[in-house]
Amino acid sequence: MLKLIYTENCFYLEHLTLSLEEWVEQRVILALRVGQPLYFEPSTASFLLPVELPGVERLKAEVQQHDAEVMELSVCDAEYLEVTLQGSWLSDSSENAVGVFVTAMSDRTEFFLRKLWQEAQLCASVVNE
Repeated sequence: MLKLIYTENCFYLEHLTLSLEEWVEQRVILALRVGQPLYFEPSTASFLLPVELPGVERLKAEVQQHDAEVMELSVCDAEYLEVTLQGSWLSDSSENAVGVFVTAMSDRTEFFLRKLWQEAQLCASVVNE
């Protein structure tokens, strides 16, 4: 399972070994125990990856073979590829842009997407320095 955590300033992508159902169940139980409202709905999430990132072509092949119903890849411009994921949005209200997006796909694609996202973050931090 992939979990994208959206904050006010950025987002972070994690790979979890729990199934989507197990994680949602634990999250609902936590919200009930602490008295926190929980908003849950089917949704999509998107983020960008540099087109020049080594492994992008391999990701395209993985998506076509295994995960086309969950992930879509679109060229934005000469520099970036948009990754759009189907999944579920969880937050404390329907109006909140801060929350968690979760999705599940093949383990191989999840691992590979996480690795590419980490490499893109490293590239961005090197450019910013």
